[in-house]
Amino acid sequence: MTNVTVLGAGAWGTGFGRVVADAGNDVTMWAIEPEIVADIRENHQNSYRLPAAGTLPANMTATGDRAEAVKNAEIIVVAIAAQFARVALQEFKDLIPASAIVVSLMKGVEKNTGKRMDEVVREALDLPASRFVAVSGPNLSKQVALRQPTGAVVASENDDAAQAVADACRTDYFYPVTSNDVVGVEMAGSLKNVTALAVGMSHGAGNGENTAGVIMMMGLNELTRLGEAAGAQAETFQGLAGFGDLVATCSSPLSRNYTFGFNLGKGMSIEEATAASDGVAEGVATTAAVLELAGRLGVSMPLAEAMNHVLKDGYSFQQMFAALMNAQGE
Repeated sequence: MTNVTVLGAGAWGTGFGRVVADAGNDVTMWAIEPEIVADIRENHQNSYRLPAAGTLPANMTATGDRAEAVKNAEIIVVAIAAQFARVALQEFKDLIPASAIVVSLMKGVEKNTGKRMDEVVREALDLPASRFVAVSGPNLSKQVALRQPTGAVVASENDDAAQAVADACRTDYFYPVTSNDVVGVEMAGSLKNVTALAVGMSHGAGNGENTAGVIMMMGLNELTRLGEAAGAQAETFQGLAGFGDLVATCSSPLSRNYTFGFNLGKGMSIEEATAASDGVAEGVATTAAVLELAGRLGVSMPLAEAMNHVLKDGYSFQQMFAALMNAQGE
């Protein structure tokens, strides 16, 4: 049994917290919202962010006190919106135990710096690579909350740290595998959100699976090229953290990025789609950051370019798809 703290009691943070609790560990959720803390502590549920989870295990509790949350933690899981992670984590920098492993569930690229979440977490907490772990895969929070079977990749430069986290989240419905390709897992989890925006947009515009298949194939090729240029292993993008997560995110209305794109495809403006989205669509901020990184690495990213035109210039789906296909011949 391990003491695990989850920073951020949103849908995925709560879902993963229950996975870890189901695996037999004591779990403390930290949330900034008093009503969520009270709901978890008193009612054993998170009706605000993950009602599908129903009753949470007795070995899950919650606090709004940062020091109390991490005081005895052996594993600390970060599940904060990517664009707010650096600021939020700085409040924990001097509170985290010196031996604790820090796990990131976040999928995104920091907008202002173009940095991956592993870089953001390690910089904000002054954390050595040996204590950092990334978890990513086809993990839609509502389906995990319903205990539907899935898998995930647990990646770290430190094999022992990766194995410790894998052991802490292994259940009869959640199957982790370990990897040492932190860069690949991080980039796969971030870049697939751009593809999910485009596939959602295609479906919102009334197109079927032929069009979605073209977009997903191009998206997978792009994120593999960019990942390799950044030092990732190509095979990571063919596995759970790459292809597996891409399919899940591009195929379900439970994905915020897919839903945001779907609403754009129906003709909503960026503002209207933002208002209609249930949570932050990380792909919106990620698109520009991906293009900046691609420019530095000299990698062509036609799909990201086309989606950037949608987000910045108001392109319709037809204009976006035409720009994407025309770029293939250049």
